[in-house]
Amino acid sequence: MGERKYFGTDGIRGRANITPMTAEVALRVGLAAGKLFMSGDDRRHLVVIGKDTRLSGYMIEPALVAGFASVGMDVRTFGPIPTPGVAMMTRSMRADLGVMISASHNDYADNGIKLFGPDGYKLSDEIELKIEAMMDAGLDEGLAPSSQLGRVKRIDEAPWRYSEIAKAAFPKHLSLAGLRVAVDCANGAAYRVAPTTLFELGAEVCAVGVSPTGTNINADCGSTHPETVAAAVKQYRADIGIALDGDADRLIICDEKGQVVDGDQIMALIARDWARRGVLKGGGVVATVMSNLGLERVLKGDGLTLERTKVGDRYVMERMREGGFNLGGEQSGHLILHDHATTGDGLMAALQVLAVLVESGKPMSELARQFDPVPQLLQNVRFTSGKPLEDTKVKAAIKEGEATLNGQGRLLVRPSGTEKLIRVMAEGDDAALVKRVVADVAAAVKAAG
Repeated sequence: MGERKYFGTDGIRGRANITPMTAEVALRVGLAAGKLFMSGDDRRHLVVIGKDTRLSGYMIEPALVAGFASVGMDVRTFGPIPTPGVAMMTRSMRADLGVMISASHNDYADNGIKLFGPDGYKLSDEIELKIEAMMDAGLDEGLAPSSQLGRVKRIDEAPWRYSEIAKAAFPKHLSLAGLRVAVDCANGAAYRVAPTTLFELGAEVCAVGVSPTGTNINADCGSTHPETVAAAVKQYRADIGIALDGDADRLIICDEKGQVVDGDQIMALIARDWARRGVLKGGGVVATVMSNLGLERVLKGDGLTLERTKVGDRYVMERMREGGFNLGGEQSGHLILHDHATTGDGLMAALQVLAVLVESGKPMSELARQFDPVPQLLQNVRFTSGKPLEDTKVKAAIKEGEATLNGQGRLLVRPSGTEKLIRVMAEGDDAALVKRVVADVAAAVKAAG
């Protein structure tokens, strides 16, 4: 695969107004992606664009719009809407392309551009590389004649169409009546749609992180700061707390005592509930190499498998599509419910947890502990040059570490996709042993790099 200039593991991302997150790059994305998806026939082509609440969205969105319209593509803008909402509306409106302007859980100074194909799935690496190659062409190449320019409209009801789809995924015979739900929307894309959806399903909603200013997205709130929703649960004496991130594609939950529940526990909860109801497909769950060994063991005890992929929700999704799975996700709270969505969806996942909560009649604290996590330790080791993982001493240390854990745990050593870091992660039943293995491998990496 060619070297990537703009696209990273999840679209294009960076500091706003610094390359690659400038108005010019956004314009080039519109021009290139527009040309690529204008597949040659003479019908009108359509792109839909959503965004979160970042100040820089006001700069990135018009630049994208200009690029698409100038190659003859019609544009529909949605304003603030969760990432999964853009994926759904791309399919629902029969658009050729969907774009989400967001840097997810990063702070407001960053922004990003994610692209979805007409099927609602993130674009493949190959298509992203094709777009990259076309982005460096002259800005006046391949433009539409004056009479064929694209038209642009704002579709204000798009978030509410997404809300209706989310509500339809909640079991018809259940209601959230009598449930008090604290929800933290991270001052992000779901600040209106999440509280409204929960209210319309019957809940008493206590919402925080619903006053975006353009510069407070993810600031001490949302899924990366679960202490905020935990405090809200205690303050309002809520039955459950739901924390979304800036673009609402991930979810962290806390129980009525304010204890945080990560993505692994949520996956176990949904998987076991779906398996009992006979709706789990693929005979198990797809997660990444970072998911806790405890998750693997509890699923195995129920006769279910845990398939692991590289880190990144796109790899989880690929494996789910290949193997016919309908549930997958990441420890960080990216949960993919493939019967309902083509990408991670925090609100959809929250509704599945709420369904179990209502139907079981148990408090969330009882449901939250699906398994005891195995002690897990992650250390990031910086290096300056070379490829430390190819060093013979590092290889020997990894081999020795694996032998030490001897089937009672896992050792994972991998390079970061974005920085000069080697991530050393081990887990096992014996915390002291895990600590020793990580220290030994990290020392070898340091010496090599």
